Order: sequence, then C-alpha cells, then structure tokens
Amino acid sequence: MLTKFRNLMQIAILYTLVTTVLIGLGYPLAVTGLAHLLWRDKANGQLIVNNGTVIGSRIIGQSFTTPGHFHGRPSAAGNGYDATNSGGSNYAATNAALITRIQHDTAALQAENPGVPVPADLVTTSASGLDPDISPAAAAFEAPRVARERGITLAAVQALIAANTTPRQLGVLGEPRVNVLELNLALDRAAPKAPAKK
Repeated sequence: MLTKFRNLMQIAILYTLVTTVLIGLGYPLAVTGLAHLLWRDKANGQLIVNNGTVIGSRIIGQSFTTPGHFHGRPSAAGNGYDATNSGGSNYAATNAALITRIQHDTAALQAENPGVPVPADLVTTSASGLDPDISPAAAAFEAPRVARERGITLAAVQALIAANTTPRQLGVLGEPRVNVLELNLALDRAAPKAPAKK
C-alpha cells in the first residue's frame, strides 16, 4: 500500500513538473516567439516612434490638453491613461459624481463649440480607461477649435480627420474610429507651428 502511494505521489509530482514546464513556460515562450516572428509590431505594443524616440502606442491612449491638439476620451485609469492601473470608474449611470462630472465636461465643451451636440465619447470614459480612439463625430466636434488654434482652415483639419479615420473591420465589425495620437502627429506635420504637447 505504501509503495503504491509513493508511486502515485511520484507520478503526481512528475506530472506537475512536466505540465508546469510545458504549459507555464514552453507554451507562453512559443506563443510570444511566434507573435514576434509573425506580428512584430503588434507583439511589441504597436509603439509609435517619432525622430528616433518612442512617443506612444497605437493601442494605449494618452492625454492631450493643449487647445491645438485633438483630445481623447476622459480616462479613469489611475491619474488618466495609466496602463498600470487600467480600469473604469465603475460608477452607475445614476451616480451623482458621474452625472456632475459629465455635466461639467459637457458645459465646457459646449462653450468651445456652441450649438453643436457633444458626442458621448468626449464626456464618458472607456471600460479600460486606455482607449486611444475617438469617434469621427468627436473629432469633427473638436475640428473648429483645432483649426482656430492652428491657424489653418477647417477644411484642412477635416481632411486630416478623414485621412486618419479607420473604417469598420471587414465593413461590419466595430465602429469607425480615429486614433488621437496618430491624428495629432499628422496635424503636427501639416501645421508644425502648433503649441507643444503636454
């Protein structure tokens, strides 16, 4: 009986070690290696390099506060766009603090573009707090301010928005979207006398 128990324990320990090495080490290393081989940019976080310096990622939003840049969605991740503290506020739609913040943000945006309805994504946070995209409607809402601050025509800003709008995948999946960092980089190239990013 004792011998049988020892044999079972040896098998259990050996099985645990083998599966730990295969599933805990081998599989993640193989998947990571394959991802780096086939989709290097995506596996490395889709980093954006400008003049030899990494300035952001296509898949993680960042804060733009200067009036000459497009602004992203509000972020509840840490102090805003904190990838180490990803998450939403988890406030219910009836939460007084959420309602007050949205009303305040909406009023500020309406003052900047009177008479135009404020798109919801400019006053609501995403579930992760890291959303790098805004809707084309949100970009269009911000376009008059950006054009005014940059000293360029509204039509030029609208053309940049159109050129940086990603359509639905396969024509049906998701929604059209505009990556804020990429749009701001295109804006900086088109009208380089803009104020510096904060």
